Amino acid sequence: METLCTYILMLAMVLCTFGTSAWGQTAVADSNKSLQTKEAKKEWTVGILLFNDVEVLDFAGPFEVFAVTGQDTPISPFHVRTVSEDGKMITARNGLKVQPDYSFENAPAFDILIVPGGPGSRTEMYNKKMIKWVQERMKTVDIMASVCTGALILAEAELLNSKTVTTHWNSYDRLEKDYPKLKVKRDVKFVDEGKIVTSGGISAGINMSFHLVKRLIGKKTAEHTAKLMEYDIVVE
Repeated sequence: METLCTYILMLAMVLCTFGTSAWGQTAVADSNKSLQTKEAKKEWTVGILLFNDVEVLDFAGPFEVFAVTGQDTPISPFHVRTVSEDGKMITARNGLKVQPDYSFENAPAFDILIVPGGPGSRTEMYNKKMIKWVQERMKTVDIMASVCTGALILAEAELLNSKTVTTHWNSYDRLEKDYPKLKVKRDVKFVDEGKIVTSGGISAGINMSFHLVKRLIGKKTAEHTAKLMEYDIVVE
């Protein structure tokens, strides 16, 4: 009996010292830890792409939603920055001038990248540097989102193949005709395909942004942000 008690005591000491890894559970524990860390994420970096002749509300709408979210809390969940090809001041549609925070060369990693539209997107979709940069960023972001005809840039970069997407109503036919590998969904504010999220034209980017806030943080936070902005919306 004394020998058995001694054995049990030694076994308990081994478990305390080495844990369950002695029985091959290390990988499972590490996996669970990784999952918990991912789910527990509380802050995200948001990059908003800028270029000449970009539609103002396409980028300003999402900027406002993400920037306002959590502004009345100790820690803001979203850190929003802007980026353009060369980092120099751009002239948005109707003459608004904006100084981006970064260029393609020195931009940090982003968790979310917003690609807006506007007349300039029809030029940028054929800009090889733009397309290459977006393709490279697709490998590292959690979410790649387009507003309005920003979908044309993502389509040209072949990021929308086999996806259901949307865009400005006036570009439904062009997107569908020129990029037959994707499916266009009409008359919706946005389409969420997981890593790829696309929105309709101009103001629809605001709806999409509220949806992303809900998806990442929760409906209550999204609704509170809408109240702060005095924006009437049913968060979807």
